[in-house]
Amino acid sequence: MRFPPSFLDEIKARLPVSEVVRRRVKLQKSGREWKGLSPFNQEKSPSFFVNDQKMAWFDFSSGKNGNVFDFVIETEGLTFPEAVQRLAAEAGLALPTETPETRAREQRRASLQDVLELAADFFEAQLQGRAGARARGYLADRGLGAPVQKQFRIGYSPNEKYALRDYLAGRSASVETMIEAGLLVHGDDIAVPYDRFRDRVMFPICDRSGRVIAFGGRALDKEVSAKYLNSPETPLFHKGSVLYNHHNARKGAHERGGVIAVEGYVDVISMTSAGFPNVVAPLGTALTADQCDLLWRMAEEPVLCFDGDKAGRKAAHRAIDTALPLIGPGRSLRFAFLPDGQDPDDLARSGGNQAIAEVLAGAKSLVDVLWTREAEAGPLDTPERRAALERRLSELVKEIKDETLRRYYMDDIMARLDAMQGRQPGRRGGQGGQQGGQGGQGGFARRGQQSGGKFTRGGAFAPPTGYLFSPPQISASLSRSQVFSRSGGVPRREAEILVNVLNHPVLLARYVEDLAEIELTSREAGQLRAALTALAAESFADNVELRLAVDAIGLQAIREIIEGAVDPLPWSIKPDAGDSDAEEVLKQALALHRRARALHRELKSAEIALGENANEQNLARLREIQAELSGIEGREAAVEGFGSSSGRQGQAL
Repeated sequence: MRFPPSFLDEIKARLPVSEVVRRRVKLQKSGREWKGLSPFNQEKSPSFFVNDQKMAWFDFSSGKNGNVFDFVIETEGLTFPEAVQRLAAEAGLALPTETPETRAREQRRASLQDVLELAADFFEAQLQGRAGARARGYLADRGLGAPVQKQFRIGYSPNEKYALRDYLAGRSASVETMIEAGLLVHGDDIAVPYDRFRDRVMFPICDRSGRVIAFGGRALDKEVSAKYLNSPETPLFHKGSVLYNHHNARKGAHERGGVIAVEGYVDVISMTSAGFPNVVAPLGTALTADQCDLLWRMAEEPVLCFDGDKAGRKAAHRAIDTALPLIGPGRSLRFAFLPDGQDPDDLARSGGNQAIAEVLAGAKSLVDVLWTREAEAGPLDTPERRAALERRLSELVKEIKDETLRRYYMDDIMARLDAMQGRQPGRRGGQGGQQGGQGGQGGFARRGQQSGGKFTRGGAFAPPTGYLFSPPQISASLSRSQVFSRSGGVPRREAEILVNVLNHPVLLARYVEDLAEIELTSREAGQLRAALTALAAESFADNVELRLAVDAIGLQAIREIIEGAVDPLPWSIKPDAGDSDAEEVLKQALALHRRARALHRELKSAEIALGENANEQNLARLREIQAELSGIEGREAAVEGFGSSSGRQGQAL
């Protein structure tokens, strides 16, 4: 079976090589790589190395090397198709079916990349021609000469409505392909599609393999409202999942042991020219979770380099809010702020390599910038304002999902609060620094201190008995509800959502984005969801045809498990129920599922907070969450009974 290159790239992007290798090889961190004993030869000293940035492994004792597929083939004796099938399942990806439609889709992707490559060539030629004189002058003023222009394939889009369109048409590209690639502006009120980029310096945007997937254009005319313009979202380009210069910076990040993120294209180019090859940039938007993940694949502590003005600090603060739920051991950020009024391009031209290096050397940790942001948000001259600061910081730290890291953040913040008040560490209020009453511990009191509890020999804190320290109780009815129930390892609500879509294929195309975004706890549900989202672009006559398509992928057993988890099957999602009724139930189920998953996360945080700081406030919060979870049970029952009368009448007819 032939697998599209984009599918293989997605597997490699989702599965770090070290994650797959460590199932057979005990790995230890060694600088920017992992090392271990060869799985192919007996040896006492490690000669086997894994590099996640390069997506490769190297075994110097046997001379073997390769990617994640090669490792599975070599160690398990599988064929290439078998290795792909195994790893696709682990990555939660459905195998592509070899159909005329999938072949056409892959050919379409290749066609889009061909057109974008032609467009990049066109823009480069225009920059070096007579029409690009003004653009070359702008680049010269920014210190970006011919060698840099060639290295980054910088170009120029002429100030004409049809220049690129006519060029591409002369090379057999269709208007439809140009539109799909994001190169032309079109619409119902536009009789003739025209060039999206005009009179702009053009920066090609590439994927991690170096293939052109989009463009960014910098306007030369100061009167143009949009100074920078990116390509729109296309089948190849999703700007929140791409970093500018990613394909070049991966090698530099590996060699330097770190990666730097700046705000713009010219900043990247200037810093690269100044001797920093490990620089990337988001694409004109706040840093996203996907972009954080790309950065962490290159380095454990990427440095975000922002302008020192108000806008730069605001961008840093947004990055903190994005990163907090994602950080963990080996996954954090540092923040470097440039002198006020200067961006990386200014600093590179005025101070060169040394000036940039000094700024980067002074990068602050995430907790430092978080503390500064909250402590400088307003005056702290009253107990109420200081208490508000503590409450804000407590709520923010709860966003950290890694329990161990969250505890260290709480300890760090607590120490800063103590220092701000001139207190000895751990003495949190009351006369003489003793704990005062039930609220005296505050949001960051040290666990076990002044609480009547004691530490066990194993180092764990055992709280005293009493109602305030009793474990949270869940009602019997709630424990039996859909919120908590499991059937064959698949939560009922997850199964109902997927079975509803299976029974009503018309809903698949309408709700594919919602389906792709919801958080699923079951591996089986994730596999079926991946298959359904992959099939969303196709049309199915009925639910039988959709099931056959799912089974053809090799997921019949998974489908049957999930269908078996919905017993009894509510009438409103049965195949003979009306699509409008099924759609109403699906919308409500999706909304309830999102809220329930959020509440489960909040419940876990509340339980931890109560165990660490047993006060009335934390107990009240836990009870609020429990009550809302109980309320979801009732709302789910209402969803199942939606339109029950009309449904029974319809069946009777």
